[in-house]
Amino acid sequence: MPAVSPSPDKTLPFSVPDVPPAQAMDYAQARARFMTRLMIEGPAPEIAPPLGRPAGAQRVTYPGGPDGTIPLVAWVSDNTSSTDLKPAVLFLHGGNATGDGHWQLMKPYVDAGFVVMLPSFRGENGQAGFYSGFYNETSDALAAARYLETLPGVDRNRLFLAGHSNGGTLSILASMSVRSFKAAVPISAGVDAWRYFGHYQKEIRFDPRNQEEFIMRSSVCFAASIKCPTLLLRGTEERPFDRAHELTVERARAAGVTINHRLLPGTHNGVVPGAIAESIRFFKQYGA
Repeated sequence: MPAVSPSPDKTLPFSVPDVPPAQAMDYAQARARFMTRLMIEGPAPEIAPPLGRPAGAQRVTYPGGPDGTIPLVAWVSDNTSSTDLKPAVLFLHGGNATGDGHWQLMKPYVDAGFVVMLPSFRGENGQAGFYSGFYNETSDALAAARYLETLPGVDRNRLFLAGHSNGGTLSILASMSVRSFKAAVPISAGVDAWRYFGHYQKEIRFDPRNQEEFIMRSSVCFAASIKCPTLLLRGTEERPFDRAHELTVERARAAGVTINHRLLPGTHNGVVPGAIAESIRFFKQYGA
């Protein structure tokens, strides 16, 4: 990877590049050769109770991580017994814990005829595994996608991806990693790890002196690796699309990626229902 020319910032425990560096290597190849090194091993930074089974969901266990060694809980909609294959959406939740409220937001997908899977991630809600801050959690998201496409009633050729906030960040990283998804809608996503961890320094579990750790968590650096049509959504009352988002779109388009970004009415959390409705319209453009 090319060297980063950092600009000094004495208020942060790490150097921040003037411009997030574009990477020539495909993100999937970069992931194959990179392993994050955690300096702190522990649970996700959001305390939450063990996961149950919300109304309208099946509680399943999927083999998390690249090697399937971490059993993790996910919720799946109760409509996988149909003889007709249906499109499916993998939705990655916001925050660093899973709750029933996340599942309640999934009803429009079910009503629109999708099989829905909402996975939890390592270290959340008292589960096994160590929180890494987006990197190993991307492996969990990809493992969840592999699980979802094997479920009865799922058309594996119509697998879609969406996520909100931290889940939006993970959805871009996942869409750069495999070609499994027909389309993706990241909602209120972060694309610049330097910016995120500059704001949430207590969530840093890796060595902040290693710039490659930030690069591998920053989709702006690998925008050319996005492997499906993508729509970035954000609320009008939250932090607007910044230069890193604009740069992500510019770099992706320059590589021939179909990508757009749009503002919808709402706050960071309030935008989610409208964004889910917009994602359904977007997915239908691609065969849902």
